[in-house]
Amino acid sequence: MRRILIIDDEEKLRNLLTRIISLEGFEVLQAGDCKTALKKLEQNDVDVVLCDVKLPDGNGVEFSKKIKDKFPHIEIILLTAYGNIPDSVQAIKNGAFDYITKGDDNNKIIPLLYRAVEKVELSKRVQQLQKQIDKQYSFDNILGKSKPILTAIELAKKVAETDTTVLLLGETGTGKEVFAQAIHAASSRANKPFVAINCSAFSKELLESEMFGHKTGAFTGAAKDKKGLFEEANTGTIFLDEIGEMSLELQAKLLRVLETGEYIKVGESKPSKSNIRIIAATHRDLKKEIETGNFREDLFYRLSVFQILLPPLRERVVDIELLTKHFAASFSVKMGKKPKSLSSEFIEALKQHQWQGNIRELRNVIERSVILSNSDELTVEHLPIELQHISSVSKKGKQLSAFDLASAEKLHIQKVLNYTNGNKTKTAELLNIALTTLYRKLSEYGLE
Repeated sequence: MRRILIIDDEEKLRNLLTRIISLEGFEVLQAGDCKTALKKLEQNDVDVVLCDVKLPDGNGVEFSKKIKDKFPHIEIILLTAYGNIPDSVQAIKNGAFDYITKGDDNNKIIPLLYRAVEKVELSKRVQQLQKQIDKQYSFDNILGKSKPILTAIELAKKVAETDTTVLLLGETGTGKEVFAQAIHAASSRANKPFVAINCSAFSKELLESEMFGHKTGAFTGAAKDKKGLFEEANTGTIFLDEIGEMSLELQAKLLRVLETGEYIKVGESKPSKSNIRIIAATHRDLKKEIETGNFREDLFYRLSVFQILLPPLRERVVDIELLTKHFAASFSVKMGKKPKSLSSEFIEALKQHQWQGNIRELRNVIERSVILSNSDELTVEHLPIELQHISSVSKKGKQLSAFDLASAEKLHIQKVLNYTNGNKTKTAELLNIALTTLYRKLSEYGLE
């Protein structure tokens, strides 16, 4: 229930206002002075305060500032027997919602209360949404207990507290944008814009316009001025995904931003200033790209002040079950289905897979499985054919100890087979063994 606190030293007036306001469905509290009012505010979740200007132990105009400093979500309506402009101006400056005169403005009280309560409820909804957003993009939302992912999270938490440029490295689908958002959310820029752009999604000309903006007539089709993402993200963070795809010409312009904080819009000669944190990411080996002349060495060193390597999913097998449960629960809710349990064979098949697409691929597989399942359990039958094959191969093979050398060899052969899509000749070449040896081992381990 919406709660109102009346602060006035006149008991009869307090009781009269209480009856009027209670009839509107509000819960009403009373206080005769500032000291009592503070106790009521500390003990109760109050939405709106109706406060007299002249109180036994203080001035309502000044007291309203104390209330707003301590309880910023509360709205305050000041009441006075003798209204004057200086007091009303100061009251609004102190954060009061409104300032009305007793007697003359009594008919305004109820409409004002509704407006004040509406503002409070809107503010609370905004705070709840902000909390949900903060939680969604926090490090707590990055699932995993394996050492590689915990190491990456620890590094990201440390660099988040600074304004240092970060380079996220790792295969496609390892969660680089999730890390970038978490770093931003844990930084001093958290309440400022976070803007992401995939550098591989645009041509050289379009990418420059997207990043830095352009002036009218800068090129064919530039009918009006356009803000670039560096301008949109000013004071915040910009995430440059797949930076290894950026052209050398544009790399030089990005280097200028990193060195001077300035950029030039397409079609303009005057530089613009930028106060922005850059987080970049790539799945490419930038050192090799430097050797082949595809990436600037000076830009690499400016970007890689702090590198974080995100591990592929095959190096964090222990996290697969945790991630799978999360995705299964999430998709079940979205699709209006009952929560799904996971069969042991289902989990084992997932653990045996190579996951070239990493977490993104796992997420897609689980979404597909939830769609196909009409039961309360996800089983091997709900997996794509290639994962079902892994499961059947695993069943045919000997039950080997995880510490057995043969078990390690079997698992390695299976991984290489997955990598070559079952091409035995290619598998033998990669394993550096004779094809006849491979066939013998396939038979021995039930991998035929």
